[in-house]
Amino acid sequence: MITFSRIADTFSRGLDAAAECFFALREQLSPPRVVKFVENEGGELVPQTDEGIHDFDSKNPSAKLSTSRVELVLRPERFLFRPLELPAQAADFLDGIVRTQLDRLTPWNAADAAFGWTKLAAAEPGRILVSVAAIKRDLIMPIVQPVISLGAASVSVFTQAPELESHLASIKVLDLSAPHLPGLAGIRRVLLRILAASGAAAAVVVSASILMSVSLQARQNAVAERLAQVREAVSASRQSQLQSVAGREQVILARKYSEPAAVVVLEDLSRVLPDHTFVTELRIEGDRLQIAGVTRDAPGLIGLLERSSRFARATFFAPTTRSPGDAGDRFHIEAHIQPLGRP
Repeated sequence: MITFSRIADTFSRGLDAAAECFFALREQLSPPRVVKFVENEGGELVPQTDEGIHDFDSKNPSAKLSTSRVELVLRPERFLFRPLELPAQAADFLDGIVRTQLDRLTPWNAADAAFGWTKLAAAEPGRILVSVAAIKRDLIMPIVQPVISLGAASVSVFTQAPELESHLASIKVLDLSAPHLPGLAGIRRVLLRILAASGAAAAVVVSASILMSVSLQARQNAVAERLAQVREAVSASRQSQLQSVAGREQVILARKYSEPAAVVVLEDLSRVLPDHTFVTELRIEGDRLQIAGVTRDAPGLIGLLERSSRFARATFFAPTTRSPGDAGDRFHIEAHIQPLGRP
């Protein structure tokens, strides 16, 4: 039976063997020197004037670039930048998320593009904002390939997001290793030794995978339970929204039947008033009607309005007068409009 002590012992022996191979490999290779070039506004790559680069010989670049690690900082105008807003929980999986979303954000997929990303200021609590920089790989290979042909061990391409300050970290969009590294035969022997030493660690991996599978199953069950809770919350929220919409419809219908319609009021008023009555002014304010005009029987109008089903509490709100030349009395009547009621 596999126990944690046996796993730890096997893993320790594997680490010791790998450490010996690592030190042998370090003897085969010296640490690569970093050479940095920055693209100016004219499109030229200018060596950065940091320590160790000030004596760069442009007439014999292969002497400096041989076995060096070259960093090219290209102008942002060459790249396509796209923002991507995500939940804060996605911070640990940004590389995979950006890779899968690239064909939606840009005209290229992950295989045809050189791309990278960097975090920007948080958009809102619980969210993160990422700036994705991308360019078609074929557009920058004519810049990278000559650097590799001069003997560089590796070439990394960077750019600066427009949203970032100049002193903040750049975005790495490409990282290539040259196919002609020196001492490949010796490195190959060392790598074979590392491969042999990794055999012991393989047993550890198999044993650990069994333990991890149990842990992953527990996590999957927890995730499934959490998804069920989220679905239940979403369903409850949707039901609440539907109830809210239904409530607003009821309010609108109530207002429709409780507030008088001017067309209906005019039609009812024309049926109530006699032929010898002429209305010269009409005003409707809420449920209150005010009319003014000329009639031969002003007091009789109060009774006519009171007996109708549409008007109530009819009164004179100004004195009734008669002027020379008028065909009747000038009246000013105010009445309450009854609700229309549902059909």
